[in-house]
Amino acid sequence: MRRYETICIIRPGAGEDKIGAIVDKTNDIISQSQGTTIQVDHWGLKKLAYLIQKEQQGYYVYIEYAGKPEAVFEIERIYRIDDQVLKYMTVKTQDTYIPDPEEDKSEETAEAVSTEEPAEASVSETAVDDSASEEVETTEDSE
Repeated sequence: MRRYETICIIRPGAGEDKIGAIVDKTNDIISQSQGTTIQVDHWGLKKLAYLIQKEQQGYYVYIEYAGKPEAVFEIERIYRIDDQVLKYMTVKTQDTYIPDPEEDKSEETAEAVSTEEPAEASVSETAVDDSASEEVETTEDSE
């Protein structure tokens, strides 16, 4: 399997139902070819840099997935047929994609570390404050 990312621009008047149907159809094609969807991100309605099929705005959808080249050909064929899709672009980001379970563990570990850091910081701050107060006490005794 290879890793791909596809950005699709949909007509602004398509509505949430049609946008959802396009995304669902894309996900179905990916799953039918034994692929996996990694991330689907709805970027929303944005102004286009130039007119595309007489439209000034477009609804952007970003889909990152792992699959076979046949899935990409089928997704692009469906996008060409669908009148609601203004433009699309697919880029291969990796030649071989192997899901790594260590990535999930490293993310969980990073979250656990980030929740523990504030507690450690407060302990070290009090240690600094104690040493500063001791210095003040020693200077008062010497006078």
